Amino acid sequence: MSTRVVVTGAGAISSLGSDWSSVKNSLTGLENRVRYMSEWDVYPDLRTRLASPVDDFEVPSHYRKKQTRSMGRVAQMAVRATELALEAAGLVEHPIIKSGRTGIAYGSATGSSEAAVEFFSLLENQSMERINPTTYLRMMSHTAAVNLEVFFGTTGRIYTTSSACTAGSQGIGYAYEAIRSGAQTVMLTGGAEELCPTQAAVFDVVLAACVDNDNPKNVPAPFDTDRDGLVLGEGACTLILESLDHALARNATILAEVIGFGTNSDGAHLVRPQVDTMKEVMHLAIADAGIAKEDIGYLSAHATATQYGDVAEGQATHQVLGSNVPVSSIKSYMGHSLGACGAFEAWTSIMMMNEGWFAPTLNLRAVDPACGELDFIHTDVRHLDVDVVMSNNFAFGGINSSLLFRRF
Repeated sequence: MSTRVVVTGAGAISSLGSDWSSVKNSLTGLENRVRYMSEWDVYPDLRTRLASPVDDFEVPSHYRKKQTRSMGRVAQMAVRATELALEAAGLVEHPIIKSGRTGIAYGSATGSSEAAVEFFSLLENQSMERINPTTYLRMMSHTAAVNLEVFFGTTGRIYTTSSACTAGSQGIGYAYEAIRSGAQTVMLTGGAEELCPTQAAVFDVVLAACVDNDNPKNVPAPFDTDRDGLVLGEGACTLILESLDHALARNATILAEVIGFGTNSDGAHLVRPQVDTMKEVMHLAIADAGIAKEDIGYLSAHATATQYGDVAEGQATHQVLGSNVPVSSIKSYMGHSLGACGAFEAWTSIMMMNEGWFAPTLNLRAVDPACGELDFIHTDVRHLDVDVVMSNNFAFGGINSSLLFRRF
């Protein structure tokens, strides 16, 4: 019989706040944290000047230099979010962490760009002057996961998900599967991302970035007829997953049960999402959970506010779940945090479910009919008593993921 898997702790670093009280106040206050990035004015060809940075993040003073020298900003935020999650779960200094029964499934789209720049001098100027022994450790795509492993001393299995916008949600899914199979008892899982103008340039050149630079409080606008593209964010979010038996034995607080996970790929186009495979990934999660689609009471949409993405996602969602499942987008508050978004959106969905309310999508004034007939939560917070929530993410490269959580 499969092991049941529960969430026993969470920690986050975000522009909305780094504890649930702050995040809740940001969501219920109906104000986004997007700002004009004057720092990017030095790049005249970059059209977008909007993002949602974590302006107040600082490396904690108790982190020793020896511990942080292999960390760029993305790893620093991942480690701090995980430390907060372990504290919330009551697992700090617990012997299981270093026993081999605790593993990691954690991702980011990329490593630290600052470290990558240190290598560029070798290619451009044939100089090794800026390269040091930690350059690659900070730059590599799996820097967040391996820095977690070393910082907390875990010796179990490790999954390093570098799948862009599904890095965090795939991490949670693979962690769930590792515990369900009996391979691990506890998993540190989630995702992180640091903000970089190179990421903005990626979306700028494919005309997917928001360029409404004079109106930061009015963007992004997922599913809106006049949506102008995505806005980048950053941060980290870690969930502690644990076998139900282990959690009950130590009298842990249980936030939710993970009941379903689906992931697949489009096999068709690197940047154009496919309705059929988006539908299929939701069907996979529902089948894995062994529930009826009617049991799902809320959907956290990926909802990047891009022209093609919102339409494909909306149509796929309508075809699977119908018109009556309430839907909203957390990205409308904090932009698209890439590798971190899947974990952060899963966490906020769980917390809102437990408290019986769901945040609306900001800036959704006129729903684009091409996005499908859905019950979009907008204008104000909606109070709902639901037992199951779904959280979906879709990434460049045609990578899709869907997670289901049940109130415990």
